[in-house]
Amino acid sequence: PHPGQAPDGEIPTAKIPSKNKHRAPTGGGSVEVQLSGASVRIGPGPRAEHEQPGPSTAPAETDWVRRAVPTPIPAPIPQPPVRAARWRPWRFRMSNDVWGTPVVADGTLFVSSFEVHALDIASGERRYKTRDVAWALAVDAGRVHAADGPHLFTVDVADGTERWRTSLDGWVYSLSAADGVLCCGVRGGGVQLRSAATGAELWRADDAQQDYENPQSGPVLVAGAAYYYGAGRLRCIDPRGAGLRWSFPVGEDVPSHPVERGGALYVTAGTRVYALDAASGAERWRFEAPVVLFTPPALDADAVYVADYLGTVYALDAATGLDRWRGVTGSRQGAEPVVVSDGMALVGSGEVLYAFETATGRERWRYTARGEIVGSPAVADGLVHLGSRDHSLHTLDLASGQLRWELGTKGELTGSPVAVGGRVFVGSKDRCVYALDAFYGTAVPAR
Repeated sequence: PHPGQAPDGEIPTAKIPSKNKHRAPTGGGSVEVQLSGASVRIGPGPRAEHEQPGPSTAPAETDWVRRAVPTPIPAPIPQPPVRAARWRPWRFRMSNDVWGTPVVADGTLFVSSFEVHALDIASGERRYKTRDVAWALAVDAGRVHAADGPHLFTVDVADGTERWRTSLDGWVYSLSAADGVLCCGVRGGGVQLRSAATGAELWRADDAQQDYENPQSGPVLVAGAAYYYGAGRLRCIDPRGAGLRWSFPVGEDVPSHPVERGGALYVTAGTRVYALDAASGAERWRFEAPVVLFTPPALDADAVYVADYLGTVYALDAATGLDRWRGVTGSRQGAEPVVVSDGMALVGSGEVLYAFETATGRERWRYTARGEIVGSPAVADGLVHLGSRDHSLHTLDLASGQLRWELGTKGELTGSPVAVGGRVFVGSKDRCVYALDAFYGTAVPAR
């Protein structure tokens, strides 16, 4: 085989459902059918002139990109967006493991594989990679911010030119960026706010100690403020260095990252959901669940959605906190939030994805994969993209839960899929990053 290409027969190929094989979400089964069409050249494209030959940059001749063929799909069928130029799916093979969820910004896909790799969305060519390992990553306003542990550095999105670098007195485990400010969680209870332009320190504290410090519970920037937990209280900090705005007692339970909308701040802590005034920290309402809530809140125009570790989904009135409805799923270990889109609330439990109508709480459908769901589903343009430990990416119709297409890889998927502009991106433990057509998978639509 060509360098960078798996032996014949081992390249993953997207499949479309037919009958009697794949477990359909509403009864009935389906068969995996190869999409027809001639092979095309695929992969990361030509190497940049400064790169050295190697397995991470070699383009591959593959047969997994196909011409789309008509398939019987129940109405309504989402329509793909109109694109000015034809685009082909691609994959990029790394030299090392891929981890986390890809980040899309300014026509570039940023992927963590020890270093941060910047891949051109249009061609799959690698534009550059950082010279240092990045254990934490944030992209904002034309800059890529990363930490290799004790060092924080920033490069330009366009070409990877380093703008500044600084040393911190600890290991950065969480990083967020917004409005020209960086918020760093530092091992041992540290919080640091720094200028995104220069790296200069704006503010710091050392009272954010947690038993388990992780990005999901570390300090974070939300809607013009920095939030962190310490000594039993949720603290709101001015991001420009003016210090404490307010604090609110949440007890010994480490709160989720807050979610803000319309001047209200929603947060979960233990068995409770709080609605706070974002400006003052005053409590508007609280909801007490029977058991511990595992998820940060998710919002739509009228309600707040959370789920507990037993799998119960709660829809709470956003203005009053009153219980509107509850849905029942299976027990869950992850802290992924409920995903709300187009009148549907999606919750994963084990290998099953459940869909509830947000207006009534009625279960619309459920879909069973062959392995535990990985990360959160990505929802866009009437489609649901779902990663599973069965080494596959499943794409479903949001309205019906029917399988549209499926891509099998040679490894467990990492992080969550990302759907942007009619395309879906996902990483796999086979050391590849995949860029697929959201509507056709690996198929190339006919002109």
